Amino acid sequence: MRDLFRKIAPVADELGRVFADHGHELALVGGPVRDLLLGRVGKDLDLTTDARPERVLDIVRDWADSVWTIGIDFGTVGLRKGGWLIEITTYRSESYDPKSRKPEVMYGDTLDADLERRDFAVNAMAIRLPSNEFVDPYGGLPDLAAKRLRTPGPPERSFGDDPLRMLRAARFASQLGFTVDQAAVTAMTEMAGRIEIVSAERIRDELDKLVCGARPRDGLRLLVDTGLAAHVLPELPKLRLEIDEHHRHKDVYEHSLTVLDQAIAQEDDGQPDRILRWAALLHDIGKPKTRRHEPGGRVSFHHHEVVGAQMTKKRMTELRFPKDVVADVSRLVELHLRFHGYGTGEWTDSAVRRYVRDAGHLLTRLHKLTRADCTTRNKRKAAALSRTYDQLEERISRLAEEEELAKIRPELDGNEIQRVLGVGPGPVVGQAYKFLLDLRLDKGVLGKEEATAALRDWAEANDVVTG
Repeated sequence: MRDLFRKIAPVADELGRVFADHGHELALVGGPVRDLLLGRVGKDLDLTTDARPERVLDIVRDWADSVWTIGIDFGTVGLRKGGWLIEITTYRSESYDPKSRKPEVMYGDTLDADLERRDFAVNAMAIRLPSNEFVDPYGGLPDLAAKRLRTPGPPERSFGDDPLRMLRAARFASQLGFTVDQAAVTAMTEMAGRIEIVSAERIRDELDKLVCGARPRDGLRLLVDTGLAAHVLPELPKLRLEIDEHHRHKDVYEHSLTVLDQAIAQEDDGQPDRILRWAALLHDIGKPKTRRHEPGGRVSFHHHEVVGAQMTKKRMTELRFPKDVVADVSRLVELHLRFHGYGTGEWTDSAVRRYVRDAGHLLTRLHKLTRADCTTRNKRKAAALSRTYDQLEERISRLAEEEELAKIRPELDGNEIQRVLGVGPGPVVGQAYKFLLDLRLDKGVLGKEEATAALRDWAEANDVVTG
């Protein structure tokens, strides 16, 4: 650890001496200590001190390159020194009022007491500065070696103080591949409903980190098994549809987790693709609402992609995801079945153009989602689907070279439409633009002369008053 600590020690020790000179304690704490022991060194440092926030500001003002106070109401002062981003938080304990979504902050006086209020023992280790004394009163180091998540004190008290810690357990299971201690799992199951007092934004952040972790399946299973998912992502446990001996269909819950795994395997450079992962997880959430028992023991899910897109938009909006993320994920859910109309390659060039046009900037992700959605154990069927999609991608590539599919526009723009028809701005121009776009998609490149003639024929057929 000493070798690893040398990478951050100069700036940490320097700040530790500054605090010591002012008569205050300072310690590196939490995630940075855990990551240091795991051999990972970042540029973000979390520190804790006995100094109150206003005193911290006095101490660091002349030392730091810049200082910000956005978290000062919660006892945190942020600062930058060189390439390091540092947060200094006063020793504290925080808890939720049973009816409040915001934690009540109370300051503490000792490092050990501050460590006890932290979420898990692996995050309750510290290094005193500038002495570099390692502090581990709650056994975080053995837990780290065992890849175990355990609360410093009774889990009921920890989760009662901050219910969001239950989601953090699932998030760390995904990010670090750790197993949650059985006592904590039991408490999470018994206290799952308590999560509802936490704000949507904080829940969203934890869910997003979980889905973008190294092993999201583990974290998602924990949420479902403990009942937490029923409160924060209820569409997920609802995928566990009852299967009877007369009406058989694929296990939609397991299928969705497998699609997520297979989507992750296609990510570029191992970097998590938030849009792709959420779309893979939610792509079939419309199935429970659209399930119908058909004659002969068949089960159908007609239009589940459309229903699922609406449900995805609603859930992600309620979780306060950015609008562009909501739009992209719900659009992928809506489009995820489109390929299956391709059959064995019967689509016309017009249909291929529309496929590309509808996917827009999501085309590459749609390719990956469609391939990930094949979870059949029938190797022959899987190989046939893969070959067919290869053929579609080859056709898209060929047409893209010939026609610049990504830039498809009508061959006449709005100003040209107005000149041809002799009309001013208004709904007629929009209608004409749509007609020309459909023509472009159906027929490919025609040239302006033929497009102009087609536009005039359209105007005459639709009784458009022209100038």
